[in-house]
Amino acid sequence: MLLPMLAAIVAITPLAIDMYLPAMSTLAKGFGTDVTMVQQSLSIYLAGYALGMLTFGPIADRVGRKPLVITGLIGFSVISLLLGFSQTIEQFLILRFLQAFIGAAATVVVPGYIKEIYGDNTAKGMSYVSLIMMLAPLIAPTIGSFILELGDWHLIFFVLSFYAALLLIIVLTKLKMPSDTDLEQRSQKSFFRSYYTVFSRQGVKLHITSGVLTSFAFFCYLTASPFVYMEVFELDKSLFAILFSSNVGALMLANIVNSRIVSRYGSKRMLHVGTFFATIAAIGLVLVNVFDLSYHFTVIMLIPLMGALGIMSVNADAIVLMKFKQETGTATAVIGTLRFGFGATAGPLLAYFYTGTAVPFASLMLVAILMVAACQILQNYQSKYHTLTDN
Repeated sequence: MLLPMLAAIVAITPLAIDMYLPAMSTLAKGFGTDVTMVQQSLSIYLAGYALGMLTFGPIADRVGRKPLVITGLIGFSVISLLLGFSQTIEQFLILRFLQAFIGAAATVVVPGYIKEIYGDNTAKGMSYVSLIMMLAPLIAPTIGSFILELGDWHLIFFVLSFYAALLLIIVLTKLKMPSDTDLEQRSQKSFFRSYYTVFSRQGVKLHITSGVLTSFAFFCYLTASPFVYMEVFELDKSLFAILFSSNVGALMLANIVNSRIVSRYGSKRMLHVGTFFATIAAIGLVLVNVFDLSYHFTVIMLIPLMGALGIMSVNADAIVLMKFKQETGTATAVIGTLRFGFGATAGPLLAYFYTGTAVPFASLMLVAILMVAACQILQNYQSKYHTLTDN
C-alpha cells in the first residue's frame, strides 16, 4: 500500500484546490463579498504552495522525509479545521495561504520516496503515482458538490481535515523506509548551498527546463479548454466535461504505457519519443484551428498531445531526480516551484494574444513543445561534448 499512500499524500493539493470550487458562490454570499474575491484564494493557495516547497525541500534533505510528512499532515489538518470556522473573507484567505504552505511539507518529499523505492526505474514509480493522483482533480468537484448536498461549505474543509488526519495515522503506522533512519542519506549542506548544488549539477538545467515548458503547455490547455470548447466551438457543458475527461484519460493511459516500457527503453528515450509525438500533434492542432475545421479535429489532435505531455513530464522529472542522492527534496522544490510559476503565466499570455479563436492556445502549446525539443537537442550536444572532452 506504499504507492497508494504516497499518491494519497500528494492528492491533498488537488483536493484542496478543487473540492471547494462548487461552493465558491456560497462562500461569497456567506462572507458578504463577491465571487472574484473568493477566486483570489486559488492564486493565494498556489503562491503558498510554491513558497512552502521552496522552504521545506532543503529542510527535508537535512532532517529526513518522514518528519516533514508528519508536520505537513498535522498542519494541513489543523488549518483545514480552522478554515471551516472562518468568519471573514480575510481570515479565509490567510488560512488558505497557510494551508498550502504547510501542506507542501508533506508533498515535497514524495518524489524522493519514489526514487528510493524504484531506483533506476524512478520514472516507472512516478507514472504509477501520477496515474493514481490524476483521479483526485477528476472526482474532487463531484465530492464537493455531494458534500454541499449534505451540509454547507464548512463541511468541505472539515472533510479535508479528516482526510489529512486519517493519512497521518496511516503514515505513523505504515510508512517505514530505510532513509528515515539512515543518517548517511541526509544532506549537510545549508539552505542556499542545497539550491546551488541543484542548479550547478551537470545535465540538470535543460531537463528542468523541459519539465517546466511541458507543464506550461499543460497549463495552457487547462486555462483555455473551457473557452475553446464552450465559446469558440459553442459546445454545452456536458459535452465539454466528456471531452475534458477524455484528455485526462489520455494522460492516464500514457502513464500506464510509460510504467510498462520505461524500464526497457529508459527515461531519456521516452522523453525524446514523447517530444517527437507531441510536436507532430501540436503542429496538427495549430493547422486544424488555422483552417477553422470542426471541433472533432481539435479533439483528435489533443488526445495524443496530452498523452505525450504526460510521458514527457514524468520522464523529465525522473531524469532530474536521478542526478541527486541527498538533495531530492531541494530538486523537487525547484521543479515544483518553477512549474507553478511558469504555469501561472499561461493565463496572462493567452489573454494578451486573445483573438476569439483557438489559434493562440494551440500556438503557445506548440512553441512550448518546440522549446522542449530544442532543450533536448542541446542536451544531447552537451553530453557528447563532455564525453569527448573527458576522453
